[in-house]
Amino acid sequence: MSALQDNFEGIIQMISIICLIALSVSILLLIIRVMKGPSNADRAVALDAIGINIMAFAALLAIILITPNFNDIVLLIGILLFIGTVAIAIYLEKGDLIDTEDD
Repeated sequence: MSALQDNFEGIIQMISIICLIALSVSILLLIIRVMKGPSNADRAVALDAIGINIMAFAALLAIILITPNFNDIVLLIGILLFIGTVAIAIYLEKGDLIDTEDD
């Protein structure tokens, strides 16, 4: 049973490292999309995807390091990502984040 458990832990570690590499490549490609994006909407979607990849990166680090300490970081990134996405959507819709006109 111990040999099987050691083998399973090794497989999990190897798969997690492969996923970290894939996430890193994805983040690099998304950074290129943010810089070159043909429209602001494409840039907003790429920024949102970068945030999701960073959340996955932190979750995989928690798995590799066998610690639950990164779970709070994942939740915090998710909340900030949601607020940022809403702010970008408002900016793209209205062209201004804060309505300064006096009625």
